[in-house]
Amino acid sequence: MTIGWCFDNTYSKLPDSFREKISPVPVKKPELVILNKSLSKELNLNFSNLDNKKISELFSGNSLPSGSSSIAQAYAGHQFGHFTMLGDGRAVLIGEHLSKKERYDIQFKGSGKTTFSRNGDGRAALGPMLREYIISEAMHNLNIPTTRSLAVVKTGENVIRETSLQGAILTRVALSHIRVGTFQYIAAREKNDELEILLNYVIQRHYPNIQNSKEKALDLLNVVLEKQIDLIINWMRVGFIHGVMNTDNMSISGETIDYGPCAFMDVYDPKTVYSSIDEMGRYAYCNQPVIAKWNLSRFAECLIPLIDKDQNKAIELATEMINSFEKKYEEKWLNMMRDKLGLFGVEDKDKFLILDLLTWMHQKKVDYTNTFCHLMNFEIKGKKNFEDNDFQNWKKRWHERLKINSNSPEKYTKLMRSVNPLVIPRNHKVEEVLDEANNDNLEPLNKFLEILAKPYSEQKDITNFQLPSSSNEKYKTFCGT
Repeated sequence: MTIGWCFDNTYSKLPDSFREKISPVPVKKPELVILNKSLSKELNLNFSNLDNKKISELFSGNSLPSGSSSIAQAYAGHQFGHFTMLGDGRAVLIGEHLSKKERYDIQFKGSGKTTFSRNGDGRAALGPMLREYIISEAMHNLNIPTTRSLAVVKTGENVIRETSLQGAILTRVALSHIRVGTFQYIAAREKNDELEILLNYVIQRHYPNIQNSKEKALDLLNVVLEKQIDLIINWMRVGFIHGVMNTDNMSISGETIDYGPCAFMDVYDPKTVYSSIDEMGRYAYCNQPVIAKWNLSRFAECLIPLIDKDQNKAIELATEMINSFEKKYEEKWLNMMRDKLGLFGVEDKDKFLILDLLTWMHQKKVDYTNTFCHLMNFEIKGKKNFEDNDFQNWKKRWHERLKINSNSPEKYTKLMRSVNPLVIPRNHKVEEVLDEANNDNLEPLNKFLEILAKPYSEQKDITNFQLPSSSNEKYKTFCGT
């Protein structure tokens, strides 16, 4: 029986400026750490007839599947606001796999040096690759658009960061790896014919419904803007902080991409930052919508030559589109928060009810996720917080609002349960399972993934996974490069 690979590699057929043909650098001793069986099934892939050695050879890049065509993609990016020409410095796209429903990029991350590696070694460490596996799968189960993780293999080689670490390669699955930074790279070359090729390619691949539009570039800007608003709303809903929202990490398909110094917020504080390199708080929790708009503005700049031949008119049309961001975002954010509170319909005072709750949570340093668990009558340790007079007064107002629009306990509980997770990848738990995995104990990792697979369901004996860290030490995450 064959594995079921069905490659149709359209991106590798684009002009040379879009990519470099390159193969993964072979590794010494590949060893399978984890294979995502449920994702394999969704991709119509069957690895059951292969032993772990052959699976390891495949996902390390030591033996590439038939039909693959490996490339490193070119892109640029504003990294912390500074423009840089980039590209896949430690990743190789081995091809586009067709499942029964969708086209997916299959990419190896940590697969060795490429043309775009600059001074990097092109490799990745086991910890950061398993972190991406955990968080991306958690995000998928939280119903948030995301790239996914198919496998992680150890390379049998060490990588040097602050210390010597076990090397690893992650296999990432995405609707595509085309980013705002991809457009920036092509736009910086000032070749409008290439820009038009990219525009048409993206529309044909992701948004064929606008293919016959007379305003394709403007329509693409609009659809990507809407997708990004929806994505950021979802991040805010669960307290997710991406940590490095550079333009090369904003996907045109609307998926969450590149899980570097990402984390989930415990205590509610809008200015929460976990990334060790984000010293100014540029990518703090509360800044994510602001940065999304900023990144989209950079995307709009790339499209100016294609929006209208009259540059002034093109700028005017693009600016109008970008300026619609705030109103659209606020409306969707309010609706998302209404859902979290089980509110149906729209009432003038909803915004104050929502902001008063968030203000109280911030002042009292209360856990974000567990506050909504409490409102759904799931008691997790820390109940004393909710005996506070201010909170009890707020709760009375909330109960009054719940009675409006033919609401009922069954109705609002069902709504709240659909959007408020009972469990998230708590930062200290992520670190615990990564430490164990680094010491070759995968049992805690597998148990954690099992719990994270059902974030909205009641599960036995998971209190330990719902509590925030007892440590007062400020949590820091690192990008892993």
